[in-house]
Amino acid sequence: MNENILKNETIKNLISDLERRVKDNILEQNNFDFLLKLLSKAESVNEAINICSLGTTYKKTGLYFEKKSEKETELIHYLKKDENLSFDVGGEKHKLIIGDNYPALKNLLIEYRNKVDIIYIDPPYGMDENGEFAKTNYENRITRDNLLSMMYPRLELAKQLLSSHGVIFCSIDDRNYAYLKCLFDDIFQEYNFINTMVWHSNKSIMKGSKYIRKDHEYILVYAKNKNDGLFVFNKLANSMMFSNPDNDPKGPWFSSNATYKTNPESTNFYGIKLPNGETVYRTWRFSEKDYKMGKIPLYFNGSNVPRIKLYECDINKNTSIASTIIPDEKSGIINDAGTLTTAKTELNKIIKSNFETPKPVSLIKYLLEIAAKNNSIILDFFAGSGTTGEAVLAFNKETKSKCKFILVTNNEKGDFYPNGVAIDVTSKRLKRIMSGKCYDGFTDFEWIKKNSPYLNSLDVYRIETANVYDKNIFNKIDENIYGENFGKNIRNKIDWVCKNFEQTTHVLPKEGN
Repeated sequence: MNENILKNETIKNLISDLERRVKDNILEQNNFDFLLKLLSKAESVNEAINICSLGTTYKKTGLYFEKKSEKETELIHYLKKDENLSFDVGGEKHKLIIGDNYPALKNLLIEYRNKVDIIYIDPPYGMDENGEFAKTNYENRITRDNLLSMMYPRLELAKQLLSSHGVIFCSIDDRNYAYLKCLFDDIFQEYNFINTMVWHSNKSIMKGSKYIRKDHEYILVYAKNKNDGLFVFNKLANSMMFSNPDNDPKGPWFSSNATYKTNPESTNFYGIKLPNGETVYRTWRFSEKDYKMGKIPLYFNGSNVPRIKLYECDINKNTSIASTIIPDEKSGIINDAGTLTTAKTELNKIIKSNFETPKPVSLIKYLLEIAAKNNSIILDFFAGSGTTGEAVLAFNKETKSKCKFILVTNNEKGDFYPNGVAIDVTSKRLKRIMSGKCYDGFTDFEWIKKNSPYLNSLDVYRIETANVYDKNIFNKIDENIYGENFGKNIRNKIDWVCKNFEQTTHVLPKEGN
């Protein structure tokens, strides 16, 4: 009988994490040996993760929480394409998965293990937003048992999806930041911590406080493997598309923003003469002295605001232009990437919604500009209204990239979305900005009046379930959804299903029958 790939690969990764904890004196050797015995008898990914969690209490940092396990059921979860919600208008093809993100992540591992370049998540860290058992109790905010229990197994699977140079961004508020960082340190290793970015999320002077006004949130940034992935942040050489359209003798280059937000009082506020003879005044990212001495190579391309030429050779050699301009290009303090208020406004221009805390497109684009390559795969498994999808589309258009997004969101129903948030908000938002109209042909929304549709396509999938003893399971699972095609070779399909879907072996005929 074939072994289960998903389970065995997961156990292999979990054992590696446990060995690391033994080496770091977090886990005792005798406890490690005991966990190995338990893991050898694990019948599913759920069981393996739950067993491994027994060795994750981080006594050195004081992270204690009651680990609540995902429920074990006699159900097989698989993806089924929703032909009514999917559409093809050309361009890049993206994916939206509707359902619980835990089985969705396990299904994604079949095709995307070690292939996802960027993960961005905005987990539901507010009260009563975390699902059936993961409701954060702010009266007991010391442990955050439910939030951490919900995040732990999902982060374990997300780590396996990331490529060796991959990076994960996680939005979080100040009440849960410390707890979630400890969990990230445990799963991704503290060594792979890159930075905590601070996003200025609220600029309204009306939202006051009798203490200190809260006007920011945090974004945790971790690499899958800092040795492989750090170049994305300190060089950007592999995250930008170099070209040489003007045959510059110095070689390939890309253009970078040359200005800050205009501040006439800044010492760097002065005028630069354009090729047409006009002078444009801005707050520049370089001194007037360096500009007048010809140290700053500029690119105009018919624009009234020049951009800086950043050469591939300068970046690789870490010369003065690269070292002074690039690190300042994307700061850990994010001041001008939209707010919670602007996020609601931009969402309502596409589709009316009662989302209280969507993230702005410009914030996600800011992160993509740090880490995305020309053809990165970007995953958001707490996709909500679909902001990450729109950000990827906007990023592709501006940089001529071919990145692809995978969004996962549940279909929670409410008064404002009776058919579920994925049906009434997420899919409709994507349909409108990608094709220019909604599923029913509706075109009278504000966004389309000032923007052109992105003309990309979307495959929508729902998470279906079947009983472990369902003998039709081998026909129900469509291997083409996972990038496979066995044609009429039924034996190969059965082998593939048994390797990649837990518990399907329950319905295999006995040997010799």
